[in-house]
This record gives sequence, structure tokens and C-alpha cells, in this order.
Amino acid sequence: MLEIGSPIPSVTLFDDTGKNVNLSDFAGKYIVLYAYPRNDTPGCTAEACSFRDQSQEITATGAVILGLSPDSVKSHQKFKAKYQLNFSLLSDPNHELLEILGAWGEKVRFGKTSFGVIRSTFIFDPTGKLIKIWPKVSPQSHGEEIAAFLKKV
Repeated sequence: MLEIGSPIPSVTLFDDTGKNVNLSDFAGKYIVLYAYPRNDTPGCTAEACSFRDQSQEITATGAVILGLSPDSVKSHQKFKAKYQLNFSLLSDPNHELLEILGAWGEKVRFGKTSFGVIRSTFIFDPTGKLIKIWPKVSPQSHGEEIAAFLKKV
């Protein structure tokens, strides 16, 4: 996992519109990058809706919200439309950025071990330095937690 003070990774991915996006494209803003396992599953939907519902509070601090999962652009488009998400979703099917972040790894669920996305959130400051990591989150209220943190920085 990246450490506090690490520079923003330079990885180019597709967003939910099919456009190439590099995290450096958001220089000058706080970047809230949240990694989640899969579109349209209960926990991931709750987390996305929490960010949607808090997006005005979060963006008022000068931040941009980016969701990140291995799902395809087409899957992101459906998920975004279904829940009226008002922020970009990035597609990382090869786990390139997820692995750099430390958000891809071994998980144990219902006694079974597998590899997948470790739900986590990263905040980069306007200079591109990592300032906060949430290695584990509560999906239902995570947007509120992020908004509260950003109001203090």
C-alpha cells in the first residue's frame, strides 16, 4: 500500500465515458480515490450512493471524487446511470492502479481465500501527495466520513 507522502501514481485508465484519464489530470484539486470490488453489489452500491449523496459537500472543498474498480467501461456506464452517480468511475481491469495503491490482494470471505479489491480510499492533496488512507471502510457512511475529513484540511 502507498504510504502517506507518496506521490500520485501516474497510470492512465479509461473512465466511464471511455476517455483516457490520468490522475495527474486533476492536479490542483484534492483527489478522493475510492477502490471498490464490483459494480451493483450491495456494499459497493451503498458506498457509491454515499459518495453521491455527499458529493456537493465533498466538491465544495475543492475535491474530485473518483471510483475505481476492475469493472468494464460499459459496466460503469450502467452502474452510474442506474444510481445517478455524479462522479467518474475508472476502469482498471488489469489491476494496475489497484496493485500500486495496495488495494488488490488476498481476501478471506466466508472462509474462502481469493484475490480481489480491498475496499479502501485514498486522498491526494492538490500537489499530488497522498495525505490520508482508509484501508477499511464502512460503505454506508463513508461519503460522510470523507466530507468531514476534507472540511478539516
